[in-house]
Amino acid sequence: MSNPEQMMAAVASTLQQRTGKTLHQWIELVEHSGIDPLNQNDVRRWLKQQHGIAQNSQWAIADAAARAAGWQPPTLEEYISQQYAGAKSELLPIFERLQQLILALGADVQVEGRASYIPFMRKRQFIAIAAATKKRVDVGLRFTDPPVSALLQPANAPGQATHKISLTSINAITTEVETLLVAAYQQNG
Repeated sequence: MSNPEQMMAAVASTLQQRTGKTLHQWIELVEHSGIDPLNQNDVRRWLKQQHGIAQNSQWAIADAAARAAGWQPPTLEEYISQQYAGAKSELLPIFERLQQLILALGADVQVEGRASYIPFMRKRQFIAIAAATKKRVDVGLRFTDPPVSALLQPANAPGQATHKISLTSINAITTEVETLLVAAYQQNG
């Protein structure tokens, strides 16, 4: 499975073929555009509106321009700390227990950080956890054949979820929740 850096490198390696410019040329254009290269949303918007650049290429160029300007992506621990800070800090034990259970499912489980959720992958993302509100953690589960459970709600987030469960306390992590985690793991290997 590819990590985000490998996916960005793959997109960047074909930029000239798809856009007529190399990644280095795009970085120079961003630097001379007047847009703050550290504001990746503005860079992506500019690339789309002014140059008609496709989404994956936008992300690769914006990421590379930000890195060239000195930005470094947060670590997994920093992503988790940001998501469970302040009013959401009471949700951290729920996340930590879920993370423990998910990582114990198999040595092939990988975890990454995102700005608003934490995804867990095998060959593809199968679980994503988000501090949805000050009082609720949403667990996105990806199923090809959803198990029958009153806990499951159809969803398209967090992450690549087809369903989600909402948890408000560590005690809500029941045997049924654990069974759903296992099912998502098994269906995405």
